[in-house]
Amino acid sequence: MPFKEEPAILLLDRMNDFRHSNPLYAFALDELLCRSAGKGGPAICHLWRHPHAFVLGQKDSRMPRAKEARQWLEEGGWMTVVRNSGGAAVPLDAGVVNVSLILPKKNALDLRFHNDFERMYDLIAEALQSSGRLVEKGEIAGAYCPGDFDLSIEGYKFCGIAQRRQTHASIIQAFVVAEGSGRTRAELVRAFYDVASCGDDSLGHPIVFGDSTASLEEIAGLGPQGALVFAAAIKSAIQSRQTPAGVEEAAARLIMPTEEELDTMVSSLKNRYAADC
Repeated sequence: MPFKEEPAILLLDRMNDFRHSNPLYAFALDELLCRSAGKGGPAICHLWRHPHAFVLGQKDSRMPRAKEARQWLEEGGWMTVVRNSGGAAVPLDAGVVNVSLILPKKNALDLRFHNDFERMYDLIAEALQSSGRLVEKGEIAGAYCPGDFDLSIEGYKFCGIAQRRQTHASIIQAFVVAEGSGRTRAELVRAFYDVASCGDDSLGHPIVFGDSTASLEEIAGLGPQGALVFAAAIKSAIQSRQTPAGVEEAAARLIMPTEEELDTMVSSLKNRYAADC
């Protein structure tokens, strides 16, 4: 089902909320809001950034020298964590916008997960309509966190999409490289894999090249404040679907997690997904 058919979605804008140093806080918040959505809570679009983190996929965390690679990153000032959704390694900074669509399922047995990826694609493509660029989907060779739903402009990847499915709700998570250098981020990921794999490119991890990735500042003319410009466009797309009555009804069903619940979930995610590192 395309995004345009979604009911009212509440906005949770945490673009400038840098109070929590651990990037797992955002993933824990998504996880708890998804559980709530599965029990009657509203659909949510969560926008967030982290100033300096390197998020590993679960397969990345099991590479031969993943521990040494994480130590190398942390010595360079990057906080490393392992996420609970799909996908591979992604660096986060203030120029990367993270978009989470948290959506209840109408049918718990519905396994058509590609529909959820299409929803995110539709939302991002709509947000970038005013740029005049065509947003394409399909894996970009040499990009980090590769997948069938890489989003690109003129052959350069700027966005990757991953998913976390629960029984009665799902989270579709996108990272959007909005400003700064796409090449610099790609080269950092390549360096991580070179250390984690001992230079062995036969292990099945992404083989990343610097010229695969670009930011929206570089390829869509969003300017040096591209992260804020892109986030504003996403918010506008969401708000165009909202009605005062719909927002009021959805807000009445929203129960935000407590700090204690979030701390517990952060610890759970850390212990569950970083056990091999």
